[in-house]
This record gives sequence, C-alpha cells and structure tokens, in this order.
Amino acid sequence: MTIQRRQFLRLAVCAGAFPTLSRMASALDYPTRPVRIIVRFPAGGADDIVARLIGQWLSEQLGQPFLVENRPGASGNIATEAVVRAPADGYTLLLASAANAVVYEKLNFTFLSDITSVAGILRTAFVVVVNPTVPAKTIPEFIAYAKASPGKISMASPGLGTPNHMAGELFKMMTGLDMQQVPYRGGAPAVADLVGGHAQIMFAVMADAIEYIRAGKLRALAVTTATRSEALPDIPTVADFLPGYESSYWSGIAAPKNTPVDIVEKLNKEINRALADPTIKRRLADLGASVFSGSPADFGRLIADDTDKWAKVIQVAGIKVE
Repeated sequence: MTIQRRQFLRLAVCAGAFPTLSRMASALDYPTRPVRIIVRFPAGGADDIVARLIGQWLSEQLGQPFLVENRPGASGNIATEAVVRAPADGYTLLLASAANAVVYEKLNFTFLSDITSVAGILRTAFVVVVNPTVPAKTIPEFIAYAKASPGKISMASPGLGTPNHMAGELFKMMTGLDMQQVPYRGGAPAVADLVGGHAQIMFAVMADAIEYIRAGKLRALAVTTATRSEALPDIPTVADFLPGYESSYWSGIAAPKNTPVDIVEKLNKEINRALADPTIKRRLADLGASVFSGSPADFGRLIADDTDKWAKVIQVAGIKVE
C-alpha cells in the first residue's frame, strides 16, 4: 500500500507540473508557423504602416513571418470580429487602435471582454486642420467663424464613430458649435476633399495631414493632445483655448481572449524591444507619433479608459453608432 501510495503521489506531482511545462514549451516554441496581423483599414494608411513596421521586427526576431492582412469594412469591425473569433493560440493578432474604443450597436462581440491586450505601440495627436480658404488662423477665430454660420460648416471624418469623428464631437460639445459631420471611407479621401475645399475642417491623424500642412495646402490650428506635438512644435493645443479638452489616437497589438499568458508576455517583450530601437522610434516620429510602451495591463487600461470616455460623448451628443 505504501509503495502504491508513493507511486500515486509521484504521478500526481508530475501531472500537476504538466500544465506549467506545457506553457513553458509553448512560449519557447512560439511561433512555429506564420502569424497574421489583421489591420482594420486599407493598405497605405498609418495603421497599415505601423503593422508592417512591427511585423517586420517580429519576423526578424522570432524567426517566422508576421504577415499583415488588411480587412477594411464596417468601420473596421469586420477585422476585429475575425480576430475575436480566431483560435486563442497567438497566430492571429489585431492591430488595435483608438477606433476600437468606440462601442457600436448590434455587434456580435464586445471588444473589451473578447480580446486580450498585448502591447501598446504608439500615441499621436489629432491635428485640427482647415482648408486655407477658411479665414481662421486660431481656435478662437475658428469658433467665432463657425458660430457666425451655424450648420454651414462641414467637418470631414474617416467615418461615423471613428476616433476623428469623436474628437470633433467632443470639440462641438465643449464649444456649442453646430457643424455637419461628413463621413468618408477612410482618412485619405477625407483629407483629399478637405484639400479640395469640399469640407472646411477635420480632426486628422497626424500622419494623414502633416505633409499637406508642410506644403501649405492645409492650415493647422491646434493639436488635440494635452501637450504640444514634437512633429508640430509651434502649433498650440486645443486645451490652450478649451481647458480640459484632450483626444489622441493610439494603436497596439491585441489577441483573442484566453491567449496563453506566456505568448502574450513574449510578444509584449519583443514589441517593447522594437519600440526602444532608434530606427523604429524615428519611423514613428516621422508619422508624428511617440512610442507607447508598457505592459499588457498598461495597454488594457488605455483601451478601457478611452472606451468609457467615448461612451459618455456618444450618450451626451445623442450619436447613433451602428
């Protein structure tokens, strides 16, 4: 009986060690085949550039291809659902962005509870830009200009419920302005129409607008972050004129919920190493962005905070986001 009991205890101890050993093995082996990074928007945009930049680094460091797959449509929710429904094995990742913090009605998933945050990558300001035909050169001048023409100012955005749209709605709430939101299918066509004079103002992602600003085809009035942007150091913040205003665009990597912790930690470590690399930091700076490194929990808190913030804006503004 004693021998049998000792054998049983040894087997029990070994069995208890199996899950730990399995997790260690999965982290050591991962990845053993190509990994997909799904992007919500078409190729060529800022999110696509960031995904390819990080994907190349991960490919070089982890020895397997990290392939970018663009799945635009339904304000990015097609791409997000594809990741939510994927196996939680680390082989399907999402280039998550501030767009994921806007809660749409009638979705088949809940982003906050159906994903695992892996690592932040960047944060960047929106820049408030106007067509040069608009006489305003400052935020107070624009507010006065818009109040003199209620309902006649067109505010371009990449689409209903996008972070750009939300930044504009927050601005409208805090100023009492009556502006008409004009949604486009992406940032590039929205900026193009703004340059063409078909809209008057836009809260643009820095990467979409900065070359037009430098060329004099758009006028920058302010940036939306609490502090000035290194990319446009001479441009004031909206908060300089509207205390308490703040909005930013961010992106990072997310995975399906229940993705093994060791795989998440391995990816987080490598992405943070990438963000410390001078070449990658310089590439992100070229996009007008700064790195947002940290733990998976740090990225998760950013997502949760932004989701709560925009939910309140949607409710107060009476916006229907479907």
